[in-house]
Amino acid sequence: MFGGFGMPELLIVLVIVLVLFGVGRISKIAGEMGSGIRAFKDGIQGTDAEKTEEDEETKEETEK
Repeated sequence: MFGGFGMPELLIVLVIVLVLFGVGRISKIAGEMGSGIRAFKDGIQGTDAEKTEEDEETKEETEK
């Protein structure tokens, strides 16, 4: 499946992670990762929007 790891091995790793960190902490980490990814995507889209606005302004200036 994943580089020689089968389903039984992945389940064992999952159980060990749950025992070490606990369900509450794992959900908190997952939420923070989701927020980080969302902020990254918004940052990329914001940069693209800013470039589009700058391109439009430059185009208007060159047409005058």
